[in-house]
Amino acid sequence: MALSDPALGELADRFGISTQFYDWKGRHTQVGEQTVIAILAEFGVDASTPERARAVAQRVRDDHWRRIVQPCVVLRAGQEGRVDVHVPAGAPVSLRIVGEDGNDHLPWQVDNWNPDRPIDGRMIGEATFGIPGNLPLGYHELIVTIGTHDADGSEADGGIHATATSTIIVTPNRVGLPRRMGASRVWGYAAQLYSVRSHHSWGLGDLTDLADLCTWSASQGAGYLLTNPLHAAEVAGRMEPSPYLPSSRLFVNPIYIRPELIAEYHDLNQYDASIIESLRTTTLDDDPQALLDRDRTWQAKSQALELIHRVDMSASRRMAFTAFRVARGRRLEDFATWCLLSELHGSDWHDWPAELHDPHGAAVARVRREHADRIDFHMWLQWIADQQLSTVQSSGTDAGMPVGLICDLAVGVNGSGADAWMLNGLFAREMNVGAPPDPFNQAGQDWGQPPMRPDVLEQMAYAPLREMVSSALRHAGGVRIDHIMGLFRLWWVPRGLGPRHGAYVRYNHEAMVGVVALEAYRAGALVIGEDLGTVEPWVRDHLASRGILGTSIMWFETGPDGRPKQPQQWREHAMSSVTSHDLPPTSSYLRGDHVELRDRLGLLTESVDEERENARRERETWLASLRQQGVLEADEDDPEQVTLAMHTLLTRTPSKVINATLTDAVGDPRTQNLPGTEDEYPNWRVPLSGPDGEPVYLEDLYSSDRAARMAKVLRG
Repeated sequence: MALSDPALGELADRFGISTQFYDWKGRHTQVGEQTVIAILAEFGVDASTPERARAVAQRVRDDHWRRIVQPCVVLRAGQEGRVDVHVPAGAPVSLRIVGEDGNDHLPWQVDNWNPDRPIDGRMIGEATFGIPGNLPLGYHELIVTIGTHDADGSEADGGIHATATSTIIVTPNRVGLPRRMGASRVWGYAAQLYSVRSHHSWGLGDLTDLADLCTWSASQGAGYLLTNPLHAAEVAGRMEPSPYLPSSRLFVNPIYIRPELIAEYHDLNQYDASIIESLRTTTLDDDPQALLDRDRTWQAKSQALELIHRVDMSASRRMAFTAFRVARGRRLEDFATWCLLSELHGSDWHDWPAELHDPHGAAVARVRREHADRIDFHMWLQWIADQQLSTVQSSGTDAGMPVGLICDLAVGVNGSGADAWMLNGLFAREMNVGAPPDPFNQAGQDWGQPPMRPDVLEQMAYAPLREMVSSALRHAGGVRIDHIMGLFRLWWVPRGLGPRHGAYVRYNHEAMVGVVALEAYRAGALVIGEDLGTVEPWVRDHLASRGILGTSIMWFETGPDGRPKQPQQWREHAMSSVTSHDLPPTSSYLRGDHVELRDRLGLLTESVDEERENARRERETWLASLRQQGVLEADEDDPEQVTLAMHTLLTRTPSKVINATLTDAVGDPRTQNLPGTEDEYPNWRVPLSGPDGEPVYLEDLYSSDRAARMAKVLRG
């Protein structure tokens, strides 16, 4: 059933709001009018009554004619384009394109028979121009110059009425696999870095541990290592444990820095060095099974980093730091300013004095001047993190990995954090991103992240997305994009209504996917899209056509009859694994622990007996399939052997990228994250452990027979 108000439906379509969808049971579902009205309000549209909706609908029909030129044009390599220009009726207009390389290119005018139109009391004409198809890949500037008239209607000599600019983005048709991979398949581990502690880290895994983990993985034959998002979190107050709810996707969390490997650490006096060692010991638990404590680690590590920051740098180091600051530009200074203001006023910028809400206002400029040393400290932290992250990638590739590190890009950010402050107008303030109900999360999900507005993204020529992807690939051989459907549509949840009462909002996927492809192409990187859950079938086809890999999880690879697919039926262009960080480790899943845990926490909407029976049937179906494929003996049900058999089955698929979680490699039974929970379960705080619950340290991996058996299976 359609919306009762046609004007409301027109506005929803105009702003990309889907008013209906199919739920996880295949049922056609209509979005409520309350939801549509709330989402339209985020676009500055008051559709609260039918009268207001009709008035706004009339206005937005002419919005295209109110702007001289659209802010952004996205083309594929070799594709000619068209762009409409709106000028005072009869006024002369000229266009030129300044390429990224500085060369000029000339558009040409094409026929446009649309009549002039009265807009806001004056007649506006429309002219259309062609964009040449030989523009190189990259970001180019289109400059529009509108001339003036003499009284007789002729063009005035040298007069300019107005100018406007637009960005032309030319993207590759296809990214494909990195040249270093060739035509071969690669396999690798997925690790939650914070959980992989060494005997030298500060209570959490850090970038030095990650470099060593890359080296060890390469020694086992792995071609890459996938890690959780390393995005920046809060620097004051409680640090959000979820790496998927960061403060900024443009910068790195300095909690991952190893202080002892900073060059200036070795120039400390003996007293300060002893203080740092004492600080490190405060991060170590007497009980090695205790949950991870980011706040304790950051409190100690930040004090150590402050001591090191006070040490004078050599001239060459100072030059390198200056070069980093220049390369990262104003955004780095803005981020450091947010860190400072968080320390002064708390981590939620909404609670700051109103004069500090504008990152480019006079009050913020004054704070920058008054606290220049502290801002320098936070910029220095990013430089140090950048250096240590560079070492991670080189450790992997130097050890023989064809890809190296694959970083994870979260789907969104914390609305109280740095990105939301720096890019103030980009995010919808009264909305959160989430997901509609699905079999594993039957109440739906609210991820607590404000979505980016598609209209503002276009106005900014997708610069924020460009920065995010290029930052992720700065020192990595690949990027995994969490919930890549967000490049096509996102489930917007109006605050207070709950995830069941959300709606999909569409994005310009040709532009969004194109920008990702362009940045990855330039970096020579692998791109993996997490395309699980409710996905329109054509989305996967589109991603595959652009050379972006999908994600396949064994538990979900079933046919229409619910039975496991044959290995040869799996996708070739995908990263395939048995499980993921959002699902229990394989041994735990086989036991049905996920059902008992969700029942205990009240997350089931179906009866627990029904869910137990479903889990039992699923387990028996997979065991039968493994035996039928000849990878599991008829009477074998040992959890490790079943886990190895499932990974053996992975190697028989055509998938170009195979993945195993580090938890499966060591037999850890505990899940890292239970979607739909916050404090009910210790998400993102579980240390890597063995099947007996005892901690597994990085050094333990080097001699782990169990991990060696997993690597042998994955090598094929």
